[in-house]
Amino acid sequence: MSFTIPAPDLEKIRLAWEAWDKGEEQPGKTLSNLKTAGLDEVVRQLIAQGWKPQA
Repeated sequence: MSFTIPAPDLEKIRLAWEAWDKGEEQPGKTLSNLKTAGLDEVVRQLIAQGWKPQA
C-alpha cells in the first residue's frame, strides 16, 4: 500500500502562519503545521516557475 502526499493547502498554510503571528502557536508547532499543509511543495513550485519576490 503506497501513501500519496496530498496537494498543498494554501488556506491551512495561511491559518498556520496567522496563528503563529498572533502568538497562538509555538514555533515548532507552526513549522509542523506548515510542513503538513505543504509549504515545502509551494516553495518548490515557485522556484521552478522562476518566481522572484517583489522589492
